[in-house]
Amino acid sequence: MALVPFDDRDGHIWWDGALIPWREAQLHVLSHGLHYASAVFEGERSYNGNIFRLRDHTDRLINSARLLGFEIPYTADQVDAACKDVLAANGLTDAYVRPIAWRGSEQLAVSAQLTKIHLAIATWAWPKYFAASEGVRLTMATWKRPSPETAPTAAKAAGLYMIGTLSKHEAEACGYEDALMLDWRGQVAETTGANIFFVINGELHTPTPDCFLDGITRRSVMALARRRQMIVIERPIMPEEIGQATEAFLAGTAAEVTPIREIDELSFTPGQITQALQKDYDALVRMTPDEVAKIAA
Repeated sequence: MALVPFDDRDGHIWWDGALIPWREAQLHVLSHGLHYASAVFEGERSYNGNIFRLRDHTDRLINSARLLGFEIPYTADQVDAACKDVLAANGLTDAYVRPIAWRGSEQLAVSAQLTKIHLAIATWAWPKYFAASEGVRLTMATWKRPSPETAPTAAKAAGLYMIGTLSKHEAEACGYEDALMLDWRGQVAETTGANIFFVINGELHTPTPDCFLDGITRRSVMALARRRQMIVIERPIMPEEIGQATEAFLAGTAAEVTPIREIDELSFTPGQITQALQKDYDALVRMTPDEVAKIAA
């Protein structure tokens, strides 16, 4: 299937306060965000015309920018409204939404105090992130998530995804769909773009998010599990413990709830817990924002 380049599509993109034609959304090659990764972004999904947990995503976008030392020049209400406007302008109800904020081209050096801060929001139709309905196959990544003392790991910052791309490409070259990343201590962290859960002795275990994002989908899944009276345990998990799990799955905006079939030589079968949470999450994202807030708060 031929790829449709992202710079050559019909539609509109919200750019610094206005909707502009898709192909006109361009920035200069000497933008600071391109050279120094001074950019933050969000990944959101709209279901039935409602962007799932929109304000949580907007708040994280604004906080991520602050962690990178800049202020997005729009309020949370304005960002929320812009996300809805660009969705409507493109005639989409079920779609992916991508806000991104970055430093402009006024300065191109490590110090960039005088750069203008830009914000753009795009949206497009995006099907399932992983095509394998029976579960994905993972391999262990060679790259590791950094210590929070060496990178702003609580931010959804563009630069932190470089090792994710390297790890995913390496995994795909070996025939896997994704890679499981450890952190600098050797503990299980996450995959290249989603959080991970394990079912061990009937309980739900997930790594403590102290050097990677505490995902919005992750928190939603944990809330759903607790509503079912499941025991949810956040803790450091060592790779040698993975073999104790009977089920494993991913949770993320793009991945949604995706079963894991293999992690290298280990095999898993999607069981009752994975299937129940997958069903609950599919129902949750199609509720109204008020209903979502009551369940996933």
